[in-house]
Amino acid sequence: MNGAITTDIPARLDRLPWSGWHWRVVIALGITWLLDGLEVTVVGSLAPTLQRPDTLGLSASEIGWAASAYIGGAVLGAIFFGRLVDHFGRKRMFLVTLVVYLIATMLTAFTWDIASFAFCRFLTGFGIGGEYAAINSAIDELIPARVRGRVALAINGTFWVGAAMGAGLSIVLLDPALIGPQWGWRIAFLLGGVLAFAILLVRRHLPESPRWLLMHGRTAEAEDIARRIEHEVGVSDPIDSRLAIRPLRSVPWGDVIRVLAVRHRRRAVLGLTLMASQAFFYNAIFFTYALVLARFYGVADERVGYYIFPFALGNFLGPLLLGHLFDTVGRRVMIAFTYGVAGLGLLAAGYAFQQEWLSATTQALAWSAIFFVASAAASSAYLTVSEIFPLEMRAIAISLFYAIGTALGGFVGPPLYGAMIESGSRPALFAAYAFAAVLMCVAALVTLFLGVDAERRPLEQVCTPLGCDPP
Repeated sequence: MNGAITTDIPARLDRLPWSGWHWRVVIALGITWLLDGLEVTVVGSLAPTLQRPDTLGLSASEIGWAASAYIGGAVLGAIFFGRLVDHFGRKRMFLVTLVVYLIATMLTAFTWDIASFAFCRFLTGFGIGGEYAAINSAIDELIPARVRGRVALAINGTFWVGAAMGAGLSIVLLDPALIGPQWGWRIAFLLGGVLAFAILLVRRHLPESPRWLLMHGRTAEAEDIARRIEHEVGVSDPIDSRLAIRPLRSVPWGDVIRVLAVRHRRRAVLGLTLMASQAFFYNAIFFTYALVLARFYGVADERVGYYIFPFALGNFLGPLLLGHLFDTVGRRVMIAFTYGVAGLGLLAAGYAFQQEWLSATTQALAWSAIFFVASAAASSAYLTVSEIFPLEMRAIAISLFYAIGTALGGFVGPPLYGAMIESGSRPALFAAYAFAAVLMCVAALVTLFLGVDAERRPLEQVCTPLGCDPP
């Protein structure tokens, strides 16, 4: 191939034993999901408080629309930054997007009405959406192939560590004996900014992805970073596997569309189905979780956080405990299994809710059990779209599928569920739950037919880079 370079760097990165260096990568980059979980849960836990006249005085529908503003910002942020991640690099963009998040979440603490609150939620989502493309690209390209599945799922599961933190913050900050609701909700957002600043200090020490550097013809820099990683890990033996690739510094939009719509059309259908179904499943239900507890079970505002703890625990443990099966049993089987079980579980729990068989406690426990599986399913959607498309357009592929899937599955859900909760109709809410359950079951069937067996395979084998095509 004209202008091709031959390199063993991808194979060297994949052969590395797990080390302290990998832990630093996971902690510094995986914190994105923790921030997202913190943001979503803080707003969810504070939802009843934000309806008080001495705070923002929002209605349930307005809270739903504010949630949609966050999702809309995430969608646009993913598209805007996704292209930049492929062009300017993983490292530069995962620093920039974190700064955007930091500024926006702190501004939220100073909002005064629905318009200012929704605008700041939009900006916060804009930063988080950009994070997804930068972070997932970097993680896949730096983590060894044999453990890529379990690591990606575990990182995605840290969303729920953030959720537990958000729930804990709401309990402490809303307690009238400590701070109280009038100022507590503002302090919650300020603390999110403080956490983001601490993460920024850690991230700046991470290297650029050597795979991205190779894609841009910066071979010497890629080699230097690979050698420094090997020196730190303690591995220096030579390796035989080599890859011949032409650097492609930029992939035109026409080629991106052609790859998705023609060359990898089946994979595109798979990614879109997985992302849209899990987005509706999660965003529609979790954004209104606190409202359901308050409206149908009479849970006091300051006690909502207690019910989120078991829910967050189930969501965190699911990817953590099931993740290794995605590398051993395989992607196709496990994705179909988790999506199917989550859908059927929600259908059963939704029916029990309609029949008024559940208390606030049993409702929380039922959802915790369902989302133990659903969390692994949702995490596998992000893993799938980040590993089944070519290296040169990995970030824009992640961002497009996240954006389209979230727009289809998550944007309409929160205000729709918020309106149904406000109406007080259990049958209407069950119908919405049933629709989300059916979407998950459809995604399970699609996976059985279109799934990609990517377990334990190098990224360059899962999908051949565009630079390996004839010039």
